[in-house]
Amino acid sequence: MELEILDIHKVFGKRIVLDGVSISALSGSCIGILGRNGCGKSTLLSIIAGITRADRGQVLWQGKDISKKRTLGSKIVGYVPQGTPLMDELTAVDNLRLWYDKIELVRSLESGVLAELGIGEFLKTPVNKMSGGMKKRLSIGCSVANDPPVLLLDEPTAALDMPCRSTIYSYLEGCKKAGKILILTTHTPEEFALCDKLYVLKDGTLKECNMNASTEEIAKLL
Repeated sequence: MELEILDIHKVFGKRIVLDGVSISALSGSCIGILGRNGCGKSTLLSIIAGITRADRGQVLWQGKDISKKRTLGSKIVGYVPQGTPLMDELTAVDNLRLWYDKIELVRSLESGVLAELGIGEFLKTPVNKMSGGMKKRLSIGCSVANDPPVLLLDEPTAALDMPCRSTIYSYLEGCKKAGKILILTTHTPEEFALCDKLYVLKDGTLKECNMNASTEEIAKLL
């Protein structure tokens, strides 16, 4: 399976955010996108997810353009944004019920992705009482309810403690082994190890980075 992002352009006002960005990924691979705050990383993920419309370009899944077909795209792409997409006043389990049917929810909590993410530990906790790590794990759990083959994560472990990071890293490694495609934005060197390719987004363009480069060398490219 292959995901192709072809010649993506996006302008906000007079500012060119994405200027002909192209990238491709195969099953079982993880791509990391680095860049300074505000460089357009989140915009790129939002376009791939079908939430933001590109001014020009295509998002192809198995050769078919899904960029203008939100219903189709949502079956293929799971998206975990930086901010929480959760309902603050609801508990974890009530949020999950918006995404899972009853049978699948029970199965996943017992032996599926929700169990792997440890969400059973805080099912009755309202979102507005959760830690950042709980919210992030729940957000991932909701985003993969329909088992999409592509998962986009916008800085998935930013500001999280080490145990929570470890849980998420373990889950993402499992996704790769299961043949899923991962694309994540990151500022975290520990996440580089998850990636098969690293790209730097700067001045609207995407350039591949040497995987053997040091953190200091990568920082100079940003």
